[in-house]
Amino acid sequence: MNQTGAAQETWNTADLVRKDKAHMLHPVSNLRQLQEYGPLVMARGEGVYLWDTDGKRYIDAFAGLWNVNVGHGRRELADAMREQGERLAFSPTFFGLATPPTIELAAKLASLFPGDLNYFNFTSGGAESNETAIKIARYYWALRGKPDKVKVLSRMMAYHGIAMGALSATGIPAYWQDFGPRPAGFIHLTPPYYYRHGEGMTEDEFVDSLVRELEETIQREGADTIAAFIGEPIQGAGGVVVPPDRYWPAIAEVLRRHDILLILDEVITGFGRTGTLFGMQQYGITPDIVSFAKGVTSGYVPLGGVGVSSKMFDVLAEPDRVFMHGFTYSGHPVACAVALRNIQIIEEENLAANAGEVGAYMIGELSKLLERPYVGNVRGKGLMMLVELVADKETKAKFDPAQNLGGRLQAATRKRGIIVRCNPDSIAIAPPLILTKEEASTVVEAIADSLTEVLG
Repeated sequence: MNQTGAAQETWNTADLVRKDKAHMLHPVSNLRQLQEYGPLVMARGEGVYLWDTDGKRYIDAFAGLWNVNVGHGRRELADAMREQGERLAFSPTFFGLATPPTIELAAKLASLFPGDLNYFNFTSGGAESNETAIKIARYYWALRGKPDKVKVLSRMMAYHGIAMGALSATGIPAYWQDFGPRPAGFIHLTPPYYYRHGEGMTEDEFVDSLVRELEETIQREGADTIAAFIGEPIQGAGGVVVPPDRYWPAIAEVLRRHDILLILDEVITGFGRTGTLFGMQQYGITPDIVSFAKGVTSGYVPLGGVGVSSKMFDVLAEPDRVFMHGFTYSGHPVACAVALRNIQIIEEENLAANAGEVGAYMIGELSKLLERPYVGNVRGKGLMMLVELVADKETKAKFDPAQNLGGRLQAATRKRGIIVRCNPDSIAIAPPLILTKEEASTVVEAIADSLTEVLG
């Protein structure tokens, strides 16, 4: 592995924390608590490891935010930034302009995605990508002479970003609170969460119930009013919900029959995370539209995008008019150059396969925690997984929020040198795809010890 090998620097942590408290508005953070405790300040990374400004080392078992797929400190990606920045730092893709790395990335993605996903529009991240996907779906139907097809079907527990359109598709109410009103036309269905919603049913019966719900919703709303169904192949931020194998083929068949577009959100699942290059390959389906971000550059620079089928592109390109959508940094040449090199690393080092192998081992080791009375479910695919905690195994009752379980687990895991996502009722794990079985064992041991400290 080619690492940058950055020299150890000396930081004044207390001064940085003081400035953070005085000036930072942190996303998805408890602002009041941060004013009391301050942030954990990371200074450098190498491979699966991070070091804070006091020199303590951690395993980054959440890969930043699900996205540092090839690991930290890759010189190859730093070199790609520098080389393209020196050559041409920026030129837009508006008004018929393009740059070589932008064109080459679109061509590379067309060769990687299944089916006829051949045309790509670039963004700066996942929320922008899903906003774009929803707009393209509505634009497509308008061009087809069906302007009333505007509604979007989604699922509870879905996460599609927190820009207003993406937020409306998101099915996690905590993200909606105090940000209303949301745009109309978004309908949330039951998630394919067998552990919580499949009580008294086999997996096949559960899938059948979800298909019936979809059919009934389409009948109630009218297929002629529904533009698209958007979903993550595996729901990520909502709780790493891995659907039964039959779920996606069955859902896709209903949508095809009713002439409703399928948008797959590969923002988290894309570029090797699930053990295949894309999450859709786990289920043998191809959408009409795909959104992506995160792992496409491994987080080294912001980049996202949307792919559409050739069939859809033919409709989008038919009128003699301007496609009135885009962002200043759509197709940023530096970001696209990094993406091309990042994808090359994923392919050369066979990281999707490693995610599948190490992930299966790690899920197996985590499953041993099911012997504990407060571990209700362990699930995942590849290197995205979750340990769900319950106050009572029989009833699946959740812990009282007043216990601050997530905060206590966060403190316990960080004390043991791992970074994971600790929620009130779960621990989510998503390490870089370069993780070894030895490193996986270290993470599992730290989680087990943390649970013992907090819950006994």
